[in-house]
Amino acid sequence: MYTLLLHWVLGHTNWSLTVSFSLQFEKNKEMVSFQLSPDYGYVVLVVAGTWLLNIWQMLKVGGARKRLGVPYPEMYSEKQPLFNCYQRAHQNTLENVPTFLALLLTSGLYFPRYAAGAGLIWLVGRVIYSLGYYTGEPKNRLYGFMMSKPGAELPLMVMTVMTAGNIIGWW
Repeated sequence: MYTLLLHWVLGHTNWSLTVSFSLQFEKNKEMVSFQLSPDYGYVVLVVAGTWLLNIWQMLKVGGARKRLGVPYPEMYSEKQPLFNCYQRAHQNTLENVPTFLALLLTSGLYFPRYAAGAGLIWLVGRVIYSLGYYTGEPKNRLYGFMMSKPGAELPLMVMTVMTAGNIIGWW
């Protein structure tokens, strides 16, 4: 049995949100419950920032497509290698977003501020990655790569494993 209980409480000066999850497993009738910290809102803001990053990159690809004369539905251009750099920057981000969001959302359960901080580093890293790629020199993307992969995703992975250990009861 899965239940999700949302409880909105209106204070005199602000709104607060309490989200409780209760999972009951039929096999051993064990109940798991947790409450999200208000700091989890920072994690949600990073998710919104990820959407903005995608829109920005999409607009950059569309602008490059128009400026360089690459017609739809061509994904890449033999004649305009600069367009390919714009397209690859966006495509690479799309390839990495699912893993990033999974790590962000799970690590944020126990470490919301650290996860949001790492998520912000990931977003800035992806912008730097894109701007480097947009120069037409693919090697210029590496600065942003170093920020987003080892600088953000690695800490998120460590926090995700720590979150799993906390949930399982290893420590």
